[in-house]
Amino acid sequence: MSRVLRLSSPKLRYLAWALDVFIIAAVGLAVYAEYHLTWNSWGAWPHTYTLLVFVAAAMLGLFADRLYRSWRVNDLWVMLRSVLGVWATVIALLALTLFLTKSSNEVSRIWFMAWSLICWVALSIQRLLVYLFLRWLRSRGHNYKTVLLVGFSAISEQVLEAIRDSAWSGLRVAGQVRVEELESFLDSAKGAQPNEVWLCLPLSDEQGIRSALTALRYSLADIRLVPDLFSLKLINHGISQALGIPMLDLSTSPVTGTTRFAKSIEDKLLGGLIFVMISPLMVCIALAIKLSSPGPVLFKQKRLGWNGKVINVYKFRSMVVHQEQNGQVTQASIDDSRVTPLGVFLRKTSLDELPQFFNVLQGRMSIVGPRPHAIAHNDFYKELVPRYMLRHKVKPGITGWAQVHGFRGETDTLNKMEKRVEFDLYYIENMSISLDLKIIALTLFKGFTNRNAY
Repeated sequence: MSRVLRLSSPKLRYLAWALDVFIIAAVGLAVYAEYHLTWNSWGAWPHTYTLLVFVAAAMLGLFADRLYRSWRVNDLWVMLRSVLGVWATVIALLALTLFLTKSSNEVSRIWFMAWSLICWVALSIQRLLVYLFLRWLRSRGHNYKTVLLVGFSAISEQVLEAIRDSAWSGLRVAGQVRVEELESFLDSAKGAQPNEVWLCLPLSDEQGIRSALTALRYSLADIRLVPDLFSLKLINHGISQALGIPMLDLSTSPVTGTTRFAKSIEDKLLGGLIFVMISPLMVCIALAIKLSSPGPVLFKQKRLGWNGKVINVYKFRSMVVHQEQNGQVTQASIDDSRVTPLGVFLRKTSLDELPQFFNVLQGRMSIVGPRPHAIAHNDFYKELVPRYMLRHKVKPGITGWAQVHGFRGETDTLNKMEKRVEFDLYYIENMSISLDLKIIALTLFKGFTNRNAY
């Protein structure tokens, strides 16, 4: 099993950003104390300085895609240049703001220049130390990712050589197979699936690429195509670099950089606010469930989350306590005898899903995203609906693009599930904060009740 420290996870991004905030504030205080001998506490320095420090720290979040992403397969000097470029941009914007607002006289020029320079040095040193620490970890077999290579060609030889010469990257070759051997290899490695699959195939091998993608239809690994440099101009896919090798991203999570950072803040702030507001209502519903039928207040079910990780999804119990055989999950239908009278109301109004805001605060779900399905349903529909498993490239949501268009409740026909997946994939391909806010607004007006919910 690959021991991967997920440095790109939202929690560690917050930690990295918080460390930057601490550095910027600490340097600001230290420089002020050096040049202004009357300083004796945080509250003693002018509010303009406090505002500059925290605006600078907040602005770093706007460059999350450059500062708080994994540098596993990128050069150290590229990372340090990114720090310099971002910090120089922040300082330039602050200086321009001070000039336009005629506030420059309120800030010591010596302090501003010393703070700017020392912060840049400190931010660079901090990243250098983390970079060296991770290289040390990887040299001892930790924090690595496994890569499966598909194809034998001059391209694959180049990739193998690059991986061998870059032990610091923490990449390990899980194997190298031909296209026709790929499916059997994945079946035999059930417990140790690779983190990434790199297709070392020429673009002219259309049949080989199609066959490989078909074999990988259930895989949640990041899939990349390694073409020659000229071919990059021929396909409209995301482009990434690993070990200096250009690749096309055929199946990777779209939640990266600024989008991930902004969506995490959206979920924490908006999710926390909504959770506080609905807490009294949730208490009333919990009491009503406890008094109206025997059994627990909450129902939890294992479903697939981001990148296929199994999570517990919480709902208010709306059915009588029962046990289904052989792990089967039967969807609720019209006049379902298992649904309690209170449960009918809860399901019609979607109030049974309110506990999922706790999932959001845990970081396991988002407010907006594809609705999570029961694992048994995933196993069934992934065989029937093309690209079905791509739904798991983002966090599942409480509401989504499919739900506000009426595709919620029972999926008793294949066509209904196909349409739901179609809307889910549209959301994934067009994800943005503005689209999230639009979906939330539509949910408030028409998403709570639906004739398909029973």
